[in-house]
Amino acid sequence: MNAGKVKRPDSARMIRVDQAGEYGATRIYAGQLAVLGSNGPHAGEIAGMARQEDDHLARFDALMAQRGVRPTLLQPFWNVAGYALGAATALIGPEAAMACTAAVEEEIDRHYTQQLDELEDGRDPELGAMVDEFRADEREHRDAALAAGAERAPAYPLLSGAIRLGCRIAIRLSERI
Repeated sequence: MNAGKVKRPDSARMIRVDQAGEYGATRIYAGQLAVLGSNGPHAGEIAGMARQEDDHLARFDALMAQRGVRPTLLQPFWNVAGYALGAATALIGPEAAMACTAAVEEEIDRHYTQQLDELEDGRDPELGAMVDEFRADEREHRDAALAAGAERAPAYPLLSGAIRLGCRIAIRLSERI
């Protein structure tokens, strides 16, 4: 019945979920830095990634305001959950904090790639450019986390898998609620 119909990107849904994701990332890094401290292992790398996430968030906040897109109703939950995830992984150790970053960024890379596929028709070039730019940053964060020993974290496959599953659930919920 829908054969031949082209699915159009839902820019408002994309902006809502992307803003929620960037917000969650800022909270994860805040939790990690609270535990690891400003001079702890990987603190400089984490602080640098946090600054980039702050910039991403500010730009999505501005785009939401410009286009009248409401934020997810789950934002208060992501505030607590993101901070708790960052703090908990940092309490396990620096490699676990890096494992958290690698897992989250792997899912965000996948998510942004899917969005870019939806946006390839050029209907929303401003959003497409932002997603493409931010995806490159997220890939750098993932690669830096892997280089910093993410895979040496205790129970890395289990930890990474659980965080990635949580990210996929958070993405689906934030798109809709």
